[in-house]
Amino acid sequence: MIEISESPEVTEARAEGRPLVALESTIITHGMPYPQNIETARAVEDAVRETGAVPATMAVIDGRLRVGLDGPTLESFAQAEGVAKLSRADIAACIATGGSGATTVAATMIAARLAGIGVFATGGIGGVHRGAETSFDISADLQELAQTPVTVVAAGAKALLDLPKTYEVLETLGVPVIAYRSDTMPAFWSAGSDIPAPLRMETPVEIARAHAVRRAMGLPGGQLVANPIPAEDQIPAEELAPLIDRALQEAEDQGIAAKAVTPFLLDRIYHLTEGRSLTANIALVLNNARLAGAIARELGALPVGAAASGDESL
Repeated sequence: MIEISESPEVTEARAEGRPLVALESTIITHGMPYPQNIETARAVEDAVRETGAVPATMAVIDGRLRVGLDGPTLESFAQAEGVAKLSRADIAACIATGGSGATTVAATMIAARLAGIGVFATGGIGGVHRGAETSFDISADLQELAQTPVTVVAAGAKALLDLPKTYEVLETLGVPVIAYRSDTMPAFWSAGSDIPAPLRMETPVEIARAHAVRRAMGLPGGQLVANPIPAEDQIPAEELAPLIDRALQEAEDQGIAAKAVTPFLLDRIYHLTEGRSLTANIALVLNNARLAGAIARELGALPVGAAASGDESL
C-alpha cells in the first residue's frame, strides 16, 4: 500500500549496519532559493557523513516515500516548482494520489518511523505561534513529538514563535526537552534565551541512552534535543527581537496565515538582517546534523535489548 524507496547509499548502510540520520526536505523546496538550497542540502548530508552516519533525506515523489535522495534526484527536487509542503494531515493524501511533496518536521518524523530511523536533524521545530490564543495556530510538530518515537535535533523552536508557550505545550504533552550543554533554551538564530532548560545533557551517548530507555519503558513519543547555534554564528536575540516584531506586524497587515506564515516571516527576516539570518540558519543546521550523526552512532552502538532488559551498563 505504501511504496518506500531507498537510495543506494541508505540500502548499503543498512546492509553494513551503519547508523542513519533522517533529514527533512522542506529546507530544500521552501527554505532557500536555488542554488543555495542544493548546496546547503549537500553540505548537511556531508556533515552527517563526517560523523560516520549516513543521511536519509525524506520526500514524497510521485506517490512514493523516498528514504534518501541520490544526487540526480536531489538536484531535480531542488529545482522543482509547486512542490507541496507535507505535514501529518496531508502526507497520506499526497501518497495516495501519486503526488509529490517535501516533508516538514512532523512528516519527516513519520517517514523516519516508517523507515526504522531513530534520529532526525533539522533547523528548528514549529510550535505555538504568537497570538495563538485567538488564532489557535499551533504546529503539528508538537503533537508529533508526543507520539512518534524519534529523537529530533534542532536549534530549539523557531524564534518567530511564542517560545514560552511552545515549551509549556511540550511539557504538557510529556515531551523531554534536552538542552545540549546549556542551562537555557536556544532561540534558533540566537544561542541562548531567558527560558531555563528543562533538562541538560553533556554527551551524545547520554541522549542515545535516554532514547533507548524511553523505548524500553514503552513511553510514546520522541525527545527534542535543543542544540545551540555556535556562538560565533549567532545573531543576538536583542538585535532580532524588533525585526521579528516588525515582520509579524507585516504578516498581520497583509492577512498572511496558516502554512504561509513561516515562509513569509523567514523571507522578511532574511531581508531585514541583510542575509545574516540565512547564514546563521545554514550554520545551525550543519551543527545539528553533526550532533545528530553522533547520537545515531551512539544509539547504534548500544547493546541490542539492553535497555529492555534493564542492563545498568546503559
